[in-house]
Amino acid sequence: MVRPMTKDALLSAFGGESMAHMRYLVFAEIAEKEGFKNVARLFRAIAFAEQVHATNHYRALREYNEDAKIVAGAPVGPGNTSKNLELAIRGEEFEIKEMYPVYLEIARYQGEKEAELSFTYAYRAEQIHAQLYREAKNYVDKGQDCPLEGKIWICPVCGHTYVGTEPPEKCPVCGVPKERYIGF
Repeated sequence: MVRPMTKDALLSAFGGESMAHMRYLVFAEIAEKEGFKNVARLFRAIAFAEQVHATNHYRALREYNEDAKIVAGAPVGPGNTSKNLELAIRGEEFEIKEMYPVYLEIARYQGEKEAELSFTYAYRAEQIHAQLYREAKNYVDKGQDCPLEGKIWICPVCGHTYVGTEPPEKCPVCGVPKERYIGF
């Protein structure tokens, strides 16, 4: 059974990723209405990646059969697409700079390999998400949709995110072959 500190980290990460998934779907609808079709597509693709992360964290808790109160922070207060991108950037940067580095250390210290792998997958993807959101915000703040050449590809195992006409031959994070990537 997962040790208590790692369990708390998994629960918090599950809650945060679940909320990010839903927040990004709401943000996609707003971007679509404002005419930012590629930003909407970006939000939808990354929402799927966040679902992958939440699923991985949840699976690591499979030995439990109890109620749990989940405490997870999230930047809230949707607005226009520029504000929503700012909220998304803040959330991703929190995960990169604060949350996942600490959760990884807890899992490593406690020898919880599955949790460590789940946190590593999310941490690596969140770095890409933050960069994509920063780039999109630069365009939106100029009144332009961000140019996305090709599709946004999401690895269904780890959430790795890639923009291009084809996904990589294999996922650079978990090794999944390109055929398994999902394109948005």
